[in-house]
Amino acid sequence: MRRRFNRTQRNYIIAGLCMILVIMGVGYAAFQSQLKISGTSSISGSFNIQITNIETILPSELGGSGIPDGYNISESTYTPTSATFSAGFELPGSMIGYIVEVSNLGSIDGQVGIGNLSCGDNSAIMCQAMATDEEGTNGFNFDYGNQDYSDINFPLKVGEKHYIMVMVGYDDVTEQPTDLDANIKLDLTYEQYKDPNAPIPSGETTLIGGQEVDIVSGGYGLYADEYESGRYIYRGQDPDNYIMFNDELWRIIAKEADGTYKIIRNDVLANRAFDPSNHRSTANNSYCDNPVYGCGVYAAVEGTFSSPSGLQSGTVTEDSSIKIYLNEDYYTNNINEVAKGQMTSHSFNIGAVERLDESGAEADSIEKNIAGEKMYTWTGNVGLANVSDILRASTNPLCTSATTSSREIDACNSNYLLDGGSASSLHYWAINASSYESGDYPSGAWHVDVTSSYAGVGDSSAYHSTHAPRPVVFLKSSTTLSGSGTLEDPFTIV
Repeated sequence: MRRRFNRTQRNYIIAGLCMILVIMGVGYAAFQSQLKISGTSSISGSFNIQITNIETILPSELGGSGIPDGYNISESTYTPTSATFSAGFELPGSMIGYIVEVSNLGSIDGQVGIGNLSCGDNSAIMCQAMATDEEGTNGFNFDYGNQDYSDINFPLKVGEKHYIMVMVGYDDVTEQPTDLDANIKLDLTYEQYKDPNAPIPSGETTLIGGQEVDIVSGGYGLYADEYESGRYIYRGQDPDNYIMFNDELWRIIAKEADGTYKIIRNDVLANRAFDPSNHRSTANNSYCDNPVYGCGVYAAVEGTFSSPSGLQSGTVTEDSSIKIYLNEDYYTNNINEVAKGQMTSHSFNIGAVERLDESGAEADSIEKNIAGEKMYTWTGNVGLANVSDILRASTNPLCTSATTSSREIDACNSNYLLDGGSASSLHYWAINASSYESGDYPSGAWHVDVTSSYAGVGDSSAYHSTHAPRPVVFLKSSTTLSGSGTLEDPFTIV
């Protein structure tokens, strides 16, 4: 429970205790505390986490400099594994803080855990501990009282520092306490850093380019696709799926059930519209009922093109502008002959993904999104990522559908396809048309938006030129790879 000091109450208590303050001035309440760090490790290398400083923090409300009247403070001391301080107070409401600096001086990342804080059995004594990576008093927030911190730990990377503040005080008691002393203890533990997103091997493997790769059941890495049997997908913030292709860095999205490899360029191309205004006329494409805003269908289809709900349907006899660009200009001029020989023409799912704007996100699912995508296909050389590729790449359990991702900030994060890297933002087109449950959105196309405050899929009219193509191609099933797939050692086609 948060404790606030009431000045009126404090003054009343001090006045009521004036007769015994003389006694307290001689026999002040003394607080002693020792911080201890203990830990074991069986790892190799320089593992060296130490206490490197302790600083006394006086309440800012007292003002002035030096030690205020009514405080008796001895010099604090520390060793690499302990910090000791003592403080005495005469007046109820007095308090003081000590900031203990913990540093990683070794060459191995560690993590520090805060154990149980014991304030002793004295009800007149309040104490609290808190950790932050901010130097000074910013970032500290206190709820006084004995606390169990056994589940709190923080990473301490090589060269980094962390700060633990221990706050002690004389509570606003209404009676003179009989016990004037207390021992306060807080234990810290340390161990090698454990990445919470690290891969969890399932014990199974599959071949990626002829190499045996672990299939994981948690963290980042290669997963068996839960939606399509025989398909394997990379998921998480930064899985080891980098591949050199066309003398550029790409990422492997999936090993398909037919053995081919779906890959996506690591960097986007220059911004361009998915389909500029009036590129496709209604006369030849009745689905595109308002061509001034463009049309959200990637390529021409036989018969009619329909949204999953059936509320939007019509003919699409011409290709989008972005499809023409990728398969003519980009394919011809920007993919070298070696890379063309490593590719294979493949089927892309270009059906519409419906945003449930009436029944809500709880009614949507990735299964529904995939079913919409598979309603129509196009076969060719260069496409774009499916909406479901982006959703399935997330390890966030909140990422349940396109509707969810478009509504909830970061619901589909922990996702390499939603990682802008060093760029301040990332915006690229997906291959699927967008449709609304309520109907009337034939110009809509899905895309990815990553900014400092948002990461997910969304949709907009195809004529907008605020997003970029991010090419996707398929490699032959006979592809053989060397390398480990990391950024430093990407897969290489041999």
